[in-house]
Amino acid sequence: MSYSVGQVAAVAGVTKRTLHHYDEIGLLVPSGRSHAGHRRYEDADLDRLQRILFYRELGFPLDEVAELLDDPGTDPMAHLRRQHGLLTERIARLRKMAAAVEQAMEARKMGIRLTPEEKFEVFGDFDPDAHAAEAERRWGGGDPYRESRRRTAAYGKEDWLRIKGETDELNARIAALLAEGASPESEAATDLAEEHRRLIGRYFYECSYEIHTGLAEMYVADERFTATYEAIRPGMAAFLRDAILANAVRRA
Repeated sequence: MSYSVGQVAAVAGVTKRTLHHYDEIGLLVPSGRSHAGHRRYEDADLDRLQRILFYRELGFPLDEVAELLDDPGTDPMAHLRRQHGLLTERIARLRKMAAAVEQAMEARKMGIRLTPEEKFEVFGDFDPDAHAAEAERRWGGGDPYRESRRRTAAYGKEDWLRIKGETDELNARIAALLAEGASPESEAATDLAEEHRRLIGRYFYECSYEIHTGLAEMYVADERFTATYEAIRPGMAAFLRDAILANAVRRA
């Protein structure tokens, strides 16, 4: 079965002019011609077009696409492996870009005004708006959320760097205690949990023990938060959760 230029253009989502150009430069020469001299494409031509469009989507110039496709030492399976690898790399880049955009959206939502460079320097793998976002989800437009918005709207780069520094330092001490094999119900662990609660209260919103224990459960229930703590030290999310719960009981 063969296909006309119009049929191929419609199926592939390209213009007839594009197909004519590919023919003229030898990138995609149709396998046949009709009695009237019109281009006719076979299934093999469509397979080649698919590979061309894939590489073009990834930004390869036409001359490089031609070299890739016409390499006599490359078989179809090798093309698929190469395409799979390129797609995997692109997906990873897009995920990083999406994460950066999400952080920028949160920053804009909270009234943070930083340059792109400052946002990257400050936020990195730490999201200072996470607690505020969770407050909005759990308590709607209630006092904790409004208070967090009011405070963070006034923060500049140095404020966020200070918050991140204090958070990183506290997390390092919690991870060290976990590494020592301490119980999350120990005095040392609950003292750190209390510091954690006060840090939230100092920079975001008044964090009661009820709110704090709710956040603690989120650290193991929400994979985003779990991943953050597990990246510091495996088991840290559950350890911190248990320490926070023990601290609430201890100070009740």
